[in-house]
Amino acid sequence: MKTKIFPIIMIVIFFINSGCKKKTETVEAILPIDSLAIYATYELKTDLSHLTDAEKQAIKLLIKAADIMDELFWHQAFGDKNLMDTISNDTLRQYSYINYGPWDRLNNNKPFISGYGPKPDGANFYPADLTKEEFENWQNTDKTSLYTMIRRDANGNLLAIYYHEYFKEQLSKAADLIEQAAKLINDKNFANYLSLRSEALKTSNYYASDMAWLDSKTSKIEYIVGPIENYEDRLFGYKAAFESFVLIKDIEWSKKLEKYGKLLPQLQKSLPVNDEYKKEIPGSMGDINVYDAIYYAGDCNAGSKTIAINLPNDEEVQLKKGTRKLQLKNVMQAKFDKIVVPIAELILDENIAGNVVFNAFFQNVMFHEVAHGLGIKNTINNKGTVREALKEAYSPIEEAKADIMGLYLIEKLREMGEITEGLLEQNYASFVASIFRSVRFGAASAHGIANMLEFNFLVDAAAISKNSQGKYNIDFEKMKNAISDMVQKIITIQANGDYESAIQWINEKGKINTDLQKDLNKINDAKIPVDIVFKQGIDVLGL
Repeated sequence: MKTKIFPIIMIVIFFINSGCKKKTETVEAILPIDSLAIYATYELKTDLSHLTDAEKQAIKLLIKAADIMDELFWHQAFGDKNLMDTISNDTLRQYSYINYGPWDRLNNNKPFISGYGPKPDGANFYPADLTKEEFENWQNTDKTSLYTMIRRDANGNLLAIYYHEYFKEQLSKAADLIEQAAKLINDKNFANYLSLRSEALKTSNYYASDMAWLDSKTSKIEYIVGPIENYEDRLFGYKAAFESFVLIKDIEWSKKLEKYGKLLPQLQKSLPVNDEYKKEIPGSMGDINVYDAIYYAGDCNAGSKTIAINLPNDEEVQLKKGTRKLQLKNVMQAKFDKIVVPIAELILDENIAGNVVFNAFFQNVMFHEVAHGLGIKNTINNKGTVREALKEAYSPIEEAKADIMGLYLIEKLREMGEITEGLLEQNYASFVASIFRSVRFGAASAHGIANMLEFNFLVDAAAISKNSQGKYNIDFEKMKNAISDMVQKIITIQANGDYESAIQWINEKGKINTDLQKDLNKINDAKIPVDIVFKQGIDVLGL
């Protein structure tokens, strides 16, 4: 491993954390001299010439509302964004923007500004001094809501404050911008969704807008906004973080995928588990479409960047109508070209590396999102939803399920004759190469932990192993068997709400072993980026 030079950057920062008084101190920040090199810059834009002037104006309004989501996520993730006003060093400022605070998201949330300790597992959703025992003993029906901030009153008692109250001013402003955009949209279903989403931001009741979003399938513009994913809450996995995407539909690519949504009930029945674990029939009213992303804000923009979306997360909505799966093709292509291909050429056997192709990578990502909608949402033993039962273990286990089940679904669709292009071996090779991409996100990322679980499972099953040159080979028959076994293991844990087994598995196998670390060191030494960072905005789009 090459020695890195660490310059010491002297800065003045304000400590502004929940429960702390503001004070000014001179501190040191230590960053690798090439720290920003782990991110490859990518410009987010696409052809907007087919949009009307009104639609372009709507996009500008939606981006402004997205910027408010960005501010709210800063508060949830760290606290007061005034931290940025105190940093004069350009590299440190940019690194802090990418990470939404002083903790390195792609390096296990280690602080890169001195004076900060480990990042709280509960980020800024909870009081810094809150213990799990205090929270679990607290009798409050709103405490586990996705949409409440937990705070203390003047006497130190816990309070659960809904987002629409806690962030009232900002959410009212965002809602007004979204409503203005809705009035510029001719697509009735999309305009209706925007209006309902605008109202949801002011009430913290997202059910109606989620249902309406599932009916909005024809718009050239797509907009996701609000508190959505719960990755940021690593204490309990309860709290949803604010984010926003602005997307433009790729009509030609989307047409290729129309048939898959109708096959979900059949795919659910094919899962290699007991019938009681697949009795839930997923809604088939959702869709699968392809988009170019033109703006990210908040949670989805922090650290590693999202390349596909499966929403809504509401289990009731999923069972009634299904989910929509959005593939972000331009961002996916950027990661494949800049990261996956160089990794494959470096660490895979030459014959295996030749099977790493974009179409297979795209299929793997797409069916990862499809898999999120399959399996089981409610435990079979009255422990509530899988999300509630597995707590902080839910996200990494669910991401591992989506990854590995996605491969299983591709195998089944090939057997059914629904996928005819390419080879299953290409899906497997592209998947293994991508494991090394995602493992680099580290233990601070649910996706990183999931990929560690997958890597170790496949190695233990001898599905992947090293050749005499130290590069990875794939035993395709053992790969097929291991995938089926892992799907079965994960769904069983989820259906039984087996929190203890989930935590034990993560603790034992959700880690990077010595051999894997050596391979990651090779990738790092080759200066292959870990992820991408965006150049984006109204000016970039020429609006």
